[in-house]
Amino acid sequence: MRKQTLSLAIAALAGGLALGAQAQTDYQPQGLYSADDILDAGVYLTGDPDERVGEVENILFDEAMQITALVVESGSVLGLGGREFIVESGRFTLITDLENDGDAEHRVMLEASAEEIEGYPTYSDAWWAQAREHSREAWMQTQEGAESAWQATQEGAERAWDTTRENARRAWEAARDAVTPDE
Repeated sequence: MRKQTLSLAIAALAGGLALGAQAQTDYQPQGLYSADDILDAGVYLTGDPDERVGEVENILFDEAMQITALVVESGSVLGLGGREFIVESGRFTLITDLENDGDAEHRVMLEASAEEIEGYPTYSDAWWAQAREHSREAWMQTQEGAESAWQATQEGAERAWDTTRENARRAWEAARDAVTPDE
C-alpha cells in the first residue's frame, strides 16, 4: 500500500465543508471532503500520534456553515473514562492518508496534551443550549453591525455627494464670475 500524507486544517465554506490543504508530498488534494468521511475518524494527540484518544462523534457548524468545533467521543484511554468533549476549531488538524486504491483514511490530530483535554468542556444538553444561545447572539450582533456599517457607509456617501455637488457649484460660480465683466 502506497501512503501519501496530507495535513489539512479544518476550515469551512458557506454551504459545505472544505478543508484547506498543505501538501507534504506530490499528493493532489481531494478537492471535496465529506463530513460523513470525517465522522468516526480516529483522534490522536500531535505529541503522541500513536495513542488514540477517541473518534469524531459530531461536527458543529455556525449560522454561516463554518466549523466551530468537533465533538470527540473518548474511551478510557489516557484516564479520560469515556466522555464526549468539545474541541474548538483551530485546535485540531486533519491528516489524510491516500491509499493506492484511491480510498482516503482520515485522522484528526489534536494540538493539546492529555491534561489539557481533561479541561475541555463536556458535550451535554446544557453545554449545547448555552453554546447555541451564545452563537445566536453573536450572529445577531454581526448582522446588526453589518446593517449599521452599511447605513453609515450610505450616509457617508450621501454627505460626500452633497459636499462634492456644493464644491462644484461654488467652482462654477467662481469661474462664471471670473469671466463675466462687472457692470
